[in-house]
Amino acid sequence: MRPVEALDKARSLAPVLRERAFATEQARRISDETIRELKEAGLFRILQPARFGGFELDPRVFLEAGMIISAACGSTGWVYSVIGVHNWQLGLMPEQAQVDVWGEDQDTLICSSYTPRGHVEIVDGGYRLSGRWSFSSGCEHAQWAILGGVATDAAGNIKRLCFLVPRTDYTIDDVWRVVGLRGTGSNDVVIEDAFVPEHRTHDYRSGSVTSDSPIYRLPFGPVFTFGIAAPLLGAAQGALDDHVAWTAERVRITKGTRVAEEPFSQARVAEAAGELDGARLQIWRDLDDMLALARDEKDIPIEIRARARLDQVRATQLAISAVDRVFQNSGGRVLHELNPIQRAWRDIHAGAQHNSNVPEPMLMAYGAMSFGLSIADSGI
Repeated sequence: MRPVEALDKARSLAPVLRERAFATEQARRISDETIRELKEAGLFRILQPARFGGFELDPRVFLEAGMIISAACGSTGWVYSVIGVHNWQLGLMPEQAQVDVWGEDQDTLICSSYTPRGHVEIVDGGYRLSGRWSFSSGCEHAQWAILGGVATDAAGNIKRLCFLVPRTDYTIDDVWRVVGLRGTGSNDVVIEDAFVPEHRTHDYRSGSVTSDSPIYRLPFGPVFTFGIAAPLLGAAQGALDDHVAWTAERVRITKGTRVAEEPFSQARVAEAAGELDGARLQIWRDLDDMLALARDEKDIPIEIRARARLDQVRATQLAISAVDRVFQNSGGRVLHELNPIQRAWRDIHAGAQHNSNVPEPMLMAYGAMSFGLSIADSGI
């Protein structure tokens, strides 16, 4: 699939996803029909290894597709972006892990919960897991889960890993009743006692062993977190577009004047557009710089990785700022539950609570690095 074809397919799905957005919220999950259509369009395969039916495209194509989908429905865009990036992460894992997941069905999806809340025990040949992992977006549509965990060996060394677990080894607890991103079905994954063999584990710092594509030489931190920021930028762009279309004919009741002719309305729209454009351009710059190094098989220095994470959390902040401007300028009717602007406003503020979108740790890390101080490499 060529990049332009992938984006055209995302655009062709957008109108129907927009029509389903309210029903998606009410159901608290993405419909099976929507997941089927995303699969049939090949959009989940954008970052999937070619050996297993994927297209190994530039991550920018994946992020742009996520933004297009999120502009139509924030919950659908969030689930697409989160689940879709797992196909890239599985491409970093041992070949047998990829065969386990895609050997019989290359459309098999993977959910995740990276916060290491469960218990991990090192045993012969692998690990044993038990406990509860929260915020697993789209988990009802996945047959595998990537779960974060911390294990301590006999010598006291701490290992921070991801564990790939089949659906037969965990249950889903329906707890997702929230104010924003309601349709993501981000429920809890619960394990009583499951064995995970060594080949189904992943160290965030490892690269691919099954593909020569440069996209699998990109660092986990920026790629995954760009996938968390992209839906918020897309939802904010959707809110801005809806606001402009609606406000063009809106009349201020108290004055009888057109809202579109008010200088402060014009300024708010311009500021929101500039914020979103700037955020996207910084992310594209970061991806271009990292891919150039990856193509040359060079290490990506922490300075570039830290800048990418800075731009990612700033993108989230700019999405919030943009949608707040739009919301503020939309009048009382924006409060109606059928209004897509209020839905985007709630979705963006909810998505900003994801641990990867919390700005202060990355702002502090980049600031410390700028002063020549050492910073932790984890997550960057």
